[in-house]
Amino acid sequence: MSDFEARLQRLEDEAAIARLIASYGPLVDAGSASEVADLWEPDGVYDVDELVMNGRDEIVAMVQSPNHQRWIAGGCAHFIGPPVVTVTGDEALAVCHSLMIVNRDGQFVVRRATANHWRLRRGEDGWQVAVRTNRVLDGRPEAPALFSEAGG
Repeated sequence: MSDFEARLQRLEDEAAIARLIASYGPLVDAGSASEVADLWEPDGVYDVDELVMNGRDEIVAMVQSPNHQRWIAGGCAHFIGPPVVTVTGDEALAVCHSLMIVNRDGQFVVRRATANHWRLRRGEDGWQVAVRTNRVLDGRPEAPALFSEAGG
């Protein structure tokens, strides 16, 4: 592969990963459980402070849960900031911020601000999440530490 082709491939990979990450918010806010789960590998892990989901079935269950459905019904937005993506062959790391914004008494307020660390792999169907780790940015050192793994 020429240097030009390698650079083009890296840019295409970064764009595909950024699109995958950006799609999470609209899908989860729409309650599209299977589409959210399909962002992950079949045995992928979604590790949030209060819950660890192993595999697509558990991710589907989270989106369909009464708690999540109440957030949707009340008005919420999962906003994911632009990721910093580092691709190494068929694996990638990405880090970004995310906000969960909810409607409270006609006002939109930030419920959670989190650090996000994504490990992704390229498979036959393109890029998918292997592990996503979220930690609330509440002063605990483990949350900002997720950002330090971004690479260059």
